Amino acid sequence: MILPFSNIVIGPYAGDSKIKDVEFIKSSPRAKDCPKDDRPEFAVLGRSNVGKSSLINSLVRKKELALTSKKPGKTQLINHFLVNKKWYLVDLPGYGFAKASEAAKVDWSSFTKGYFLNRDTLVSVLLLIDASVPPQRIDFDCANWLGRNNIPVTFVFTKCDKMKVSKGKRPDENIKEFQEIIKQNYKQHPPWIMTSSVTGLGRDDLLLHVSQLRNYWDQ
Repeated sequence: MILPFSNIVIGPYAGDSKIKDVEFIKSSPRAKDCPKDDRPEFAVLGRSNVGKSSLINSLVRKKELALTSKKPGKTQLINHFLVNKKWYLVDLPGYGFAKASEAAKVDWSSFTKGYFLNRDTLVSVLLLIDASVPPQRIDFDCANWLGRNNIPVTFVFTKCDKMKVSKGKRPDENIKEFQEIIKQNYKQHPPWIMTSSVTGLGRDDLLLHVSQLRNYWDQ
């Protein structure tokens, strides 16, 4: 079965995807400071103002679990949340916020890439892409870096409830354009799904996808 508004095939590893309990564990300034256990984890990453905090809050159905701020780039630490006492949802710093100093941007790149390259328990990166705007170069750069380093990724398109803006394109048109470009660098297109933290589109299906990846990883 293929999940609606996605290319994700659900198979025998899909299981219980309900979130019953979420606990904030810690914020880490460096990858080596992250929790040291063998629980699988899913990292949420995206351009500043992509709707990352809103999506996390929607997934766990807890307001303000992930800090939502009107100032893009508020999250500048690696934040671990323990879900159902079994797996981690990891909130990573947003990239590309304009008001950050060049030094801060370099530091983000350094410690975030260090996290990706040194976390054996990382099952997949949920890379958030804003579907309400045309594809952005910075998103392609991030996606291609993950691909070159063989880090599993799922493209999570956000703000899919947004209507077409004046002289702009609909979210599904922006998504199609993104996919046409990204396939030039991926032999096999990564999983992708459309979401909206406003309407709840894709919420349950994304969690089902996560359960499938998690159960496969546990084998």
